[in-house]
Amino acid sequence: MRRREFFRKSIGAGVATGAALSIGGYNKLWAHTYSSSEAYDLVAVKGGEPDVMFDRAISAIGGMGRFVKKNQTVVVKPNIGWDRVPERAANTNPVLIGRIIEHCFNAGAREVFVFDHTSDTWTKCYKSSGIEKSVKDAGGKMVPGNTENYYQEVTIPKGKKLKTTKVHELILGSDVFINVPVLKNHTSTKLSLSMKNLMGIVWDRRYWHRNDLHQCIADYATFYRKPDLNIIDAYNVIMKNGPQGVSVSDVLNMKSQLVSTDMVAIDAAAAKLFGMEPNIVPHIRIADEMKVGTMDLSQLNIGRIKV
Repeated sequence: MRRREFFRKSIGAGVATGAALSIGGYNKLWAHTYSSSEAYDLVAVKGGEPDVMFDRAISAIGGMGRFVKKNQTVVVKPNIGWDRVPERAANTNPVLIGRIIEHCFNAGAREVFVFDHTSDTWTKCYKSSGIEKSVKDAGGKMVPGNTENYYQEVTIPKGKKLKTTKVHELILGSDVFINVPVLKNHTSTKLSLSMKNLMGIVWDRRYWHRNDLHQCIADYATFYRKPDLNIIDAYNVIMKNGPQGVSVSDVLNMKSQLVSTDMVAIDAAAAKLFGMEPNIVPHIRIADEMKVGTMDLSQLNIGRIKV
């Protein structure tokens, strides 16, 4: 199995922005005007459809060519865990996934794979979510995650509770890993965010639940094969009774989206967008302490865009 150390190259990016996007209580405007030679650490967009917001966000953070090179293989990992229609917001928005794949191919990707280790029956989840159709329409390939044979055992050297786990071979073997969770309420972890979404790339999630779930989430985030890019879908957000999507009455149409290479930063920003302080979500605080990334948004160059 080919495994490589994660390498991130910073490329400058400029963006034409509208009104500042307020992320919950985080209303700070830019302290200064960043030049085109400075890349944003995080981009927050609001007010548009998922595909339009992603067009703006990926351009602001340097374009998909910053992450995907010619003839590379890409794996896109949405949340497709539940047999629910898009209006229930239990899964990542299918329109967003289709547009991400289009950008990957436009950047020169040879193949784009999409999968999740689902909670409900995978064939039903893939279909009901609308993601299977969006992926195929965009030229990508859906791959199952329901068989242990797809997973390879790895060690987590910095893990405190999670020392080993089995990871889907696509994550270990692809050139580029794009993580695309949907923001939603979660009964076990308060919120479901980018680090939580990585539970869908491992085989034995029950171990995590039995052995300090928040610490295991943070432990896995220290693993060398981190996402090259994180995109949090906050178009429709389950505000209560998550994560399965019980009723559309639990869903708020936020029309927002976050993009960053830093899982801790994007999860902190998403928590604020939800109306929650990041430090009360234990795995965000723990991952910050373990130096996976930073939850101090004041230290970041943030691009705010209103569509």
